Amino acid sequence: MTTRATMRTLDETRGAVRVEDLYDTNIADLWQACTTPERLARWIARVDGDLRVGGTIQAVFTSSWTGPARIEVCDAPHHLLLTTEPGTGDEGQIEAWLAEEGSKTRLVVEERGLPTGQLPFHAAGWRVHLEDLSRSLQINGPVHPQGWSSDAGAPDWKERWDELTPTYLQTEIS
Repeated sequence: MTTRATMRTLDETRGAVRVEDLYDTNIADLWQACTTPERLARWIARVDGDLRVGGTIQAVFTSSWTGPARIEVCDAPHHLLLTTEPGTGDEGQIEAWLAEEGSKTRLVVEERGLPTGQLPFHAAGWRVHLEDLSRSLQINGPVHPQGWSSDAGAPDWKERWDELTPTYLQTEIS
């Protein structure tokens, strides 16, 4: 699998990061990995809260980002849309689409509303997240057993992010 990440501007101050990869699993399994708290905790975030459309969850990502997100769309097993930091004036969106490709499933994730100066850092971060998802599916378990918190991200996540960030700092934003 090769995770691809791209960056684009939305206006003078905000932009979006889009990442995608093709996973060697069926769409139902990948949907579960992307939407159930137990599976999410294996690769990207601990989440709890009101897990329904219109509900708000609280997330602690392996990157150490912590915050609320409102579930806007949950169309299993193809489409998920979250609004991050709802009601703060600094809202963003994370949207995921899943599509079957033979016996595999493509996942596309886009995060929108990011400050343009931060796009390379988020592109590197999302690439690490999707790589972690791949490893989680391969081992059928957690990829960060040492844990993480809102104060300190998962050490392996941070190490890989540090490796990738210079590449994205040199990548053109469309």
